[in-house]
Amino acid sequence: MPATNQGKALHVRNIHLTLDRFARNPILKPDLMYSWETKAVFNPGALYEGDKVHLLYRALGDKNVSTLGYACGIDGFNFPERLEKPVYVPRESFEGVSPSTAFISGITGVYTSGGGGAGGCEDPRLTRIDDMVYLTYVAYDGHSPPRVALSSITLHNFLQRKWDWKIPVLISPPYIVDKNACILPEKINGKFVIFHRVFPNILIDFVDDLDFDGTTKWITGQYKIPTRSLSSDWDSLKVGCGPPPLKTKEGWLLIYQAVGACDDSRYKIGAMLLDLKDPTKVLARTKAPILEPLAPYENEGWKSGVVYPCGAVIIKDRLFVYYGGADTVVCVATAELENFLKHLSADNKELKPQRIPVHPETQSFNVPERVEGFCVKCKRMGEIKNPRYVLLKNMRLAIQGICPWCGGKVSKLVKSNQLVEQHIRSQSKLKKRIGPKKTG
Repeated sequence: MPATNQGKALHVRNIHLTLDRFARNPILKPDLMYSWETKAVFNPGALYEGDKVHLLYRALGDKNVSTLGYACGIDGFNFPERLEKPVYVPRESFEGVSPSTAFISGITGVYTSGGGGAGGCEDPRLTRIDDMVYLTYVAYDGHSPPRVALSSITLHNFLQRKWDWKIPVLISPPYIVDKNACILPEKINGKFVIFHRVFPNILIDFVDDLDFDGTTKWITGQYKIPTRSLSSDWDSLKVGCGPPPLKTKEGWLLIYQAVGACDDSRYKIGAMLLDLKDPTKVLARTKAPILEPLAPYENEGWKSGVVYPCGAVIIKDRLFVYYGGADTVVCVATAELENFLKHLSADNKELKPQRIPVHPETQSFNVPERVEGFCVKCKRMGEIKNPRYVLLKNMRLAIQGICPWCGGKVSKLVKSNQLVEQHIRSQSKLKKRIGPKKTG
C-alpha cells in the first residue's frame, strides 16, 4: 500500500471523524550522531508561536535517561531546525539524579518506556498563558512511582532559545502513579485548570496559582472524566490527556489517548469537546478511535501498537496532532478543523454532561497501572492481573492479584501507606458488621 494512502485507507469505523497521517511520517527519528537521542525520539509537546511550530520531544540515548530535545518548523510537517543538545535535562533527585549531578555524569540503566529504566523527564506538554510557557512532564527517578513535575520559562526566552527553565517542582503526591498532566491555556473563574491521569481516569483540578512547593501542596483530582463502562468500548481500560486542550468555537478540543479492555495492549487516540466555561463537562466524545496503531512505524520499535499524542496545534483551518509511534519516532496526523468539529459535536454528543467530583483521599487507594510480581508456584515473573491492595497476615502492605501464567495468587510487598492501610482495615470491619452475602 503506498504511504500516501495509509492515512485514509486504514480507518474503517469513523468515516468523517479521522486524523490523516502525514505521507512522510515519521517526521523525527533517532539521531545516531548525538548520544542523548540514539535510541528513541517520541511523545512531543507542541507550541505554535511566532508563526512556527515548536516541538519539545522526549529522547532516549546511550545513557538510557529521558531528556527533552527541540525541533522547529513553519508548515507543521517539516522541522529543519533541530538542536544538537537537549534543552531540558534531569536536575533533581526525583528525576533520577542528585541536584549536584550533571546529566553527562554517566547514569546507566535499561530503558523501558514509562518507567523501569534510568529515570529522567518524560512526555512533555507545553502551555502558554500570558507571557509564560509552562512545561508539565512525568518525573521518574528509576524506582519510585512516576509523578507530575512542573517548570516554566518566559515566552521571550523560549522563542530566543535561551533555556533558563525555572527549577522544577513536583505537583502530584508521593506513592501514586500520576501522568499525562497538562494545563488549560486559559484560567477559568480566575483559577488555573490542570488535567492529569491516575489510573484509570482523567482527573481535573482547579488551583489558585501554580506556586507549588513540592512538599505540602498537591493536585488531588477534584473532578474526573472516567473510562467508558462497557468492556467492548475502545476506551474502557484507561484514558489520559494528550495535548493541552485547544480552544475552538464548539468548546475545548481535548485529544486523548486510551486503551480498551477488548484490546488491552494497544494505545489509540480519540477526541472530546469540553464546555468552554466548565471544562469538567464533556459535551461530545468519539465513540471510536480517530487514529489507531496500524502503520509500520507505529508497530516497529520499543513498544508495538502505540500512538501516543502529547502535542497539538491549529494552523489556519487545520488541526495538527503530534504523537509518538511505537515509543520510537515522532509522527503527525491532521484534519480539517471545521469538518472535524462538526462531526464530533453532531455525532458524538454525551447524553448528560456533568461534573463528576472525586474525593481527594481516594487517589491513595489506586493501584499502579502495571505491577509485576514473582509467582512462587510457577517460578515466573509477570504482570499481576486484577491487582488490589491487601494487608498480609504479618500486617505488611502488599499488592495482590492473579498470576498471568498459571492463574494462581501473587503478592508483592510495597512501601507502607497509612491512608491505604486504614482504608483496608475500615473495609474489613464493614464486611464483618454486614456479614456474608446470603445465597439461594
